[in-house]
Amino acid sequence: MTRYFRPMILLAPLLIFLALAYMLPFAGVIGWSFTRPEPGLQNYTAALTDPLILSVFWRTLRICVMVTVISVIMGYILALLWVRGSPLVRTLTELCILIPFWISVLTRAFGWLALLSSRGLLNGWLEGMGVIEDPLRLVRNEFGVIVGMVHFMIPFAVFPLASAMRTVDERVLMAARGMGASRTRVFWQVFVPMTAAGLMGAALLVFVFAIGFFITPAILGGGRSVMVAELIYLRIFQSPDWGLAAAVSVILMVAISALLALLLKQLSPKGGDR
Repeated sequence: MTRYFRPMILLAPLLIFLALAYMLPFAGVIGWSFTRPEPGLQNYTAALTDPLILSVFWRTLRICVMVTVISVIMGYILALLWVRGSPLVRTLTELCILIPFWISVLTRAFGWLALLSSRGLLNGWLEGMGVIEDPLRLVRNEFGVIVGMVHFMIPFAVFPLASAMRTVDERVLMAARGMGASRTRVFWQVFVPMTAAGLMGAALLVFVFAIGFFITPAILGGGRSVMVAELIYLRIFQSPDWGLAAAVSVILMVAISALLALLLKQLSPKGGDR
């Protein structure tokens, strides 16, 4: 009993702090969703039936899926170079992953805005070389949002993928090559299945982060590609509709919690077979 309660006593201040800092405010948000402007379920009914809010939900889902797929594919390539490349390639890849990871999301979003805007560097170069006559619309739309989010999310895909690749037993790959399999066949039929847990973990991690993104869509979307987090911000700070914003927040929190539960189950030592 002492062994069981002693760690709990040591963790008690942290648990109390987390409860006060996170659970109590979120309990207040849940309360608003049922009581503002009047008691009832009208906020949830509006959140699940309003065409404008549903379109934001679908846009968020579509963008998150696209960001997840692109980030995982690019992350897999980078992780492969990082884990199995030559020492020089590993060093260069590590720099390409870590340096952007250390730069704040706000700085990166404004960097993409400076690069992709109508009067940005890319359009200036293309017009200067005579490739285009009119500027391309690369920001203030979903394309700009996806570019900015993918750039931010790639490191979060690389880390679980690299971890999974480092656990691959080289002797299994050598055995497959010794049986006459080509390098391509060994990669697709042996290496990729052995890193499937990393792929699943990376996809869930990127999707969970992406679904709550706010700064990058707000800057690169320019109000034309509103996602759920920006919708909540607008409902709270630009319209007195706190109850509906709270209901959307609760729905978003439930969706993220379900995905996190799936992620933890996937990353558990027994691979979710418990």
